[in-house]
Amino acid sequence: MTDRLLMIEDDEKLAQMVSLYLAERGLSVTACHTARAGIERLRSEPFDALILDIMLPDMDGFEVCRQVRVQSDIPILMLTARGEETDRIVGLELGADDYLPKPFNPRELLARLKAILRRVGKPAGKGMSLRFGRLEIDQEARVVRVDGEPRELTSYQFDLLCVLADHPGRVMSREKLMDLVRGDTLEAFDRSIDVHISRIRGSIEDDPRSPRRIITIRGVGYVFAKRQDEDSRG
Repeated sequence: MTDRLLMIEDDEKLAQMVSLYLAERGLSVTACHTARAGIERLRSEPFDALILDIMLPDMDGFEVCRQVRVQSDIPILMLTARGEETDRIVGLELGADDYLPKPFNPRELLARLKAILRRVGKPAGKGMSLRFGRLEIDQEARVVRVDGEPRELTSYQFDLLCVLADHPGRVMSREKLMDLVRGDTLEAFDRSIDVHISRIRGSIEDDPRSPRRIITIRGVGYVFAKRQDEDSRG
């Protein structure tokens, strides 16, 4: 079945070029050139992923991302015109799964989209349910719960948490985490992992400023902490 993508991009020539390139490679792209048109299209039709430009004529992409996240967990890849790290961090903090600075190579866009679609198209790990005290990670349903209450994570953040939880007690470098989650060697900047970890902590930790579950190992990376008596795999 063909994956359906929604692209919100005011540069009509760029949107047409991307749509044609992806269509030739088996992806269906619907392009909207304003934020409002894109949001309405997303509400009325099912899509597998969203390509979202930051610079839009009627609303910036950050606000679009914020509104979309209220109603949908669709994977979002943001396009940043300037490629500034601040823009990327803000987008990730608002719930974007990935970013790509302009100008970009269409092959890299395709590779990043395929990585996103692979992550949402199959359960992480072996479809088990992991339990660590009050924390439950249902890998088959792709849901995280604390005390039985679901917590919101993006697709990338869910897979990042799964990688950490699958290696409890093992220190994981940022480079190793990016490699395991993406499944490829696409360029990424270290702060992107830090932002995603911060969002995960905000969802699962009692006090994100003093985390007890995902611990920072300064200068190295992160480790998922657990007590021996609370580990359970369903």
